[in-house]
Amino acid sequence: MTIRSAIVRAALLTGSAGIALIAAPAAAQTTNAEGDEGEGVGQIGGNQIVVTARRREERLLDVPLSVTALSGEQLEQRGIQDLVQIAQEVPNITLEVSRGTNTTLTAFIRGVGQQDPVAGFEAGVGLYIDDVYLNRPQAAVLDVYDVERIEVLRGPQGTLYGRNTIGGAIKYVTASLPDETSVTVRGTYGSYDQADLIVTASTPVTPNLKIGASGARLSRGGFGENLTLGTENYNKDIWAARGTIEFDNGPVFVRLSGDYVKDNSEARQGGRLIPGLLSGAPVLDDVFDTRAGLNVVDQEVEAYGGALNIAIELSDTITLKSITGYREDSSTTPIDFDSLPAADLDVPAIYENDQFSQELQLLYEGDRLSGVFGAYYLNASAFTAFDVALFTTGDLIGLPGLNAQTLGDVDTETYSFFGDFTYDLTDTISVSLGGRYTNDKRTSRVLRTTFIGGFSDLFIPNSPAAAIATTSDFQGSETFEDFNPRASISWQPTPDHNIYFTYSQGFKGGGFDPRGQTTAAPDLDGDGDIDFDDQFEFLRFAPETVDSYELGWKASLLDNRLNVSFAAFLGDYNDVQIPGSVGLDTNGDGINDSFIGITSNAASADVNGFEFEGNALVGEDFAGDGSRFSVNWSLGYLDASFNTFIDAFGNDVADQRVFQNTPDITGHMGFVLGIPAADGMIDFLGSASLRSDASQFETPNPFLDQDGFVLVDASIVYTDDSDRFSIGVHGKNLLDKEYIVAGYNFVAGGTPPGTPFVPTLGREGTLTGFYGDPRRIFVTGEIRF
Repeated sequence: MTIRSAIVRAALLTGSAGIALIAAPAAAQTTNAEGDEGEGVGQIGGNQIVVTARRREERLLDVPLSVTALSGEQLEQRGIQDLVQIAQEVPNITLEVSRGTNTTLTAFIRGVGQQDPVAGFEAGVGLYIDDVYLNRPQAAVLDVYDVERIEVLRGPQGTLYGRNTIGGAIKYVTASLPDETSVTVRGTYGSYDQADLIVTASTPVTPNLKIGASGARLSRGGFGENLTLGTENYNKDIWAARGTIEFDNGPVFVRLSGDYVKDNSEARQGGRLIPGLLSGAPVLDDVFDTRAGLNVVDQEVEAYGGALNIAIELSDTITLKSITGYREDSSTTPIDFDSLPAADLDVPAIYENDQFSQELQLLYEGDRLSGVFGAYYLNASAFTAFDVALFTTGDLIGLPGLNAQTLGDVDTETYSFFGDFTYDLTDTISVSLGGRYTNDKRTSRVLRTTFIGGFSDLFIPNSPAAAIATTSDFQGSETFEDFNPRASISWQPTPDHNIYFTYSQGFKGGGFDPRGQTTAAPDLDGDGDIDFDDQFEFLRFAPETVDSYELGWKASLLDNRLNVSFAAFLGDYNDVQIPGSVGLDTNGDGINDSFIGITSNAASADVNGFEFEGNALVGEDFAGDGSRFSVNWSLGYLDASFNTFIDAFGNDVADQRVFQNTPDITGHMGFVLGIPAADGMIDFLGSASLRSDASQFETPNPFLDQDGFVLVDASIVYTDDSDRFSIGVHGKNLLDKEYIVAGYNFVAGGTPPGTPFVPTLGREGTLTGFYGDPRRIFVTGEIRF
């Protein structure tokens, strides 16, 4: 815990369906039967893909789940360098860098996710590193290095994995250690002075013990410039390291792994989409430039964690596994909402998170019955502190240096029991039954204080700011319990076809909005007195659930040269948690001089769609031995619509609301052409990824919402026959498409065109956008010793 954290906490206490075989079949990796605790992607029988998605080795075709698996080799060959880039190849998924940050993740799968990174909200999509669940989205935009595979599971998960996730799960699995001494050096240089260096080394110490480590220096100049501060915007400045120790004597396997990341990148600030309503500042020509002036705190992120995985074979049919994890991260970030020099709507923020988790699994694999029974425990703390500087508003109403501060501390303690078993009724028909009991206890402490005189002493030591009002002083706790079943039936008329139907239920716990303002609570129980019960219900939001039905078909045809999978699904989404924040007029003068967070279970919805994925080996040995040409594709369709959506005034506005960050159509088409040359292989890769129109928020906004677009990538990679040397040239977003990935909106009006904008918080009118990466070209070389 940092000194600042200790001070702040003390202040609080005194006042918290389808399976994608994306690449050519020959590109798959071999799974490690002992070391891989999560799902795997591997190779048997030539071109068959093997996974352990149900905690046991199976052909990918046999698994009645929607899974996409990308091996480390595939990721390197395509020049994929961070987690968000895999969304271009996986259907019905959105992965973006959250607004105003460099490393906070926004993730949605099949319309279910969570955009708001503040403490108190559970993720709709679970992210795992070596089977350890990350409880918070900070520092979750993981860079891709020393990775064995990344996997995406779509639909509710909980009967097979540690933490229940309502939308799906993303699993980041680091590479197992090789059997022989190995050193690998990988370097990259490219556009915007990108310069990366990754060094990986490992060696056996004894016949049963291996050690290894990786270090990474990742840097890149900014896509734009902060014209006020003279710093780079959208740059990258990261140091990272990983270490692993593995012990394996046959019946006992132990893997201890740890990782560390330090991100010193400059603050990523948005670009204004409208002129300043007070200053008249014009919109800048370059969308990556900004005039943001907030600099009372540096942009810094530090994260580290470790995992201890133990597997003990108790008999030929029973294995006991233990997964112990600890993670901690801290970050400071200056979020300049209005992106102008003056403090019109400026939010310096602190995030500090820590967690401990323990999972036990008992796995059984017999002739006809196989499955897993497990128990999971998580103890996590998430702390958020931020000022909301409304200095221009304060000047207008005679409160110079107006500042609305929020301190939120949220503790989560959860335990659960889960199981999932499959029984083969016949040689072609199997059934699976599973269930999960979850007990989530959420304890929240929220302290909100109004200051005048500038930023608080959280960000400026010995600040002259003085507190003039306490608008929230809340401490509450609630336990949320639920049981969630899963069932499936699978029919394989031949070993190369699998037709399955799966039902699963997902659950996400409730909590308390850490930005809620207790003094704004209405008399909810109608007793004529606004008391703690009213404040409790005003800040509280209930769990949400989804019932998912999936019908799928997978096939491996033409001697495994053609692999396809299709999944159609229906989702019944209930008590949808809708977080948001709005301006608030605290003294009735018609000017919003504060803000309030309001999260409610406002909606129910249907989320239906389908996914179609596959690959085909079109030809081989046509230009020499080993030559090959393959194509791969994915197509996702979502029909996500609200059945009810109750707004703050009690009106059902479902016909005026849409799902955020959820395009109707996502698609990907790619090819790999391999030609033997110069004692090696030259691979030519190309891909085009499509995303249809998408909205940033539930309320459509023509300025922030992104029209459909296509991203085109290409690579040329040479690998020598000994697989000891490779060099590649990669091009990303070759058509240099501008597209919005996030934004802030605190204005009304503007539509229809010509209608004046009216600020709803601050005086400049905050309507700012954040953009995806522009065109980049880079060269990567790797040598193995």
